[in-house]
Amino acid sequence: MSIEKLSVESKRELEEMITNQLSSIRENMTVVCADVPINDKAKLDILCHDDNGQLAIIQISTSEDDTMLLHGLQSMDYVDKFKSFLKATYNKHKIDDQEKPRMILIAPSFSNAVRNAAESMSGMSIDLYEWEYLKLGDQKLLHFQRMFGPKTPEKPKEIKEPERKHEQKPKKKEQSTTENQEQPKETEVPPEPPNEEPPKPEFVTPEEEKQKRRKFF
Repeated sequence: MSIEKLSVESKRELEEMITNQLSSIRENMTVVCADVPINDKAKLDILCHDDNGQLAIIQISTSEDDTMLLHGLQSMDYVDKFKSFLKATYNKHKIDDQEKPRMILIAPSFSNAVRNAAESMSGMSIDLYEWEYLKLGDQKLLHFQRMFGPKTPEKPKEIKEPERKHEQKPKKKEQSTTENQEQPKETEVPPEPPNEEPPKPEFVTPEEEKQKRRKFF
């Protein structure tokens, strides 16, 4: 099945197709109004808001056009000044008049001048989308390709600390009650002196004494 690339010459026709396919650009977008004159030369093509109430200015073009960035900046400045008025006028819509609006440019192509200008504008939320009108069999579809836009900040990943294993302390062996109880100290008994009888004095008779003397001499 071949794919055929079609052209869109009418800006009104392109606006209707984009309005019907807003979810292809950003989810939960609601159109507030369209074709709002800003000054003698500039016009706000589509004004819408997301589910958080942030307003979005959409500028569209059927061809590569550098002036659409200027018109988009003028429209953004206009909407930012009159957010409270727009909220009161379109009170059926959920509009946050405290949030700064964003800008979305949709064209078949963008010049390097527009790309560089969008990248250099700090403090502004600007998205660039290129569109293609395709025919696939009997079906026609407006295809969008996001070429530039602010990066959505990623949530920091939670770093889980490794679970610390509770080291089980070695259980002390329960001492038996007999071991825990202090043994009474044995009182030392001094040794008894040996029972030795004192030597008995020898009694010598006068005759025995005479005999000893004889033997000695």
